[in-house]
Amino acid sequence: MSTSEHKDPDKIGAELKAQRFQMLEDIAEELAGEVVFPTHFDVILRLRKVLNDPNQSISGIAAAVALEPLVSAKLLHLSNSVAFNPQGNQIVDLKTAISRLGLNTVRTTAMSVVMAQLLRAKGMADFSELSTKLWEHTVTTAAAARIIAAEASRINRDEAMLAGMLHDLGAFYMLYRATQYDELRARPESVRYLILHWHESIGVALLAALGLPEEIVEATSDHDALRPMPNPVRTLTDVVYIANMLCGGHFEWLAQEQPGASDRTEIDAIEEKYGHLRPEIEALAAEMRNSFA
Repeated sequence: MSTSEHKDPDKIGAELKAQRFQMLEDIAEELAGEVVFPTHFDVILRLRKVLNDPNQSISGIAAAVALEPLVSAKLLHLSNSVAFNPQGNQIVDLKTAISRLGLNTVRTTAMSVVMAQLLRAKGMADFSELSTKLWEHTVTTAAAARIIAAEASRINRDEAMLAGMLHDLGAFYMLYRATQYDELRARPESVRYLILHWHESIGVALLAALGLPEEIVEATSDHDALRPMPNPVRTLTDVVYIANMLCGGHFEWLAQEQPGASDRTEIDAIEEKYGHLRPEIEALAAEMRNSFA
């Protein structure tokens, strides 16, 4: 980092207002069109490798696609289109979506998104550490959502895992948008501040713009907002909230301070009730990460 950058500290609070509104205006304009953005660069490269393998099975492609949130969202949306779902029976999980689309369509669609992501990946190196931590949190939350759905409710575990994989898509998108602004690329703390305050609402708008099922969009809303632990678990929203908090919420991957003692009651309640699932969650998350390494 240059000396001039050291003398030009991160902006927070009111100083970020102009940049924030400019970013929000740009985001609103982009959401009206075709939305494509990179998430985790290494995952995108590995997914491209899998898609380019002519001998790869649909199960192998499905395992790879499941670790890339945007590609997953695009395939789910396509599987619910009139062309592939004329009866209008809504599909809410990636496994069913891929089966409906078939190998050729999945490969072609996923590769199209991946190539567009790679073309837009310039500048993401500035946030590689943050995007890696975010992706690791995302995978762990997806694993937790699947296990909690199976343990505590009758909710479709595949749908729960997909919702967990998509819950922080707004944060990935904001990281990409931050690369479009010279000032923000040089101010990681400012980027963290913006993501902390805006990624949930931006994520809901993004998932709606991508045409995802309403219950999945709703499940990602306010997932970082501390509230009484749902007991019993009744909805997909409950599952995603518990999974996210059990896996660190925004505190871990954003390297933010944990809540104060007076605010930890709800997190402690979740840990007490579901902490015994942590070894199973970590094992599934590790299996997911290694599935196409």
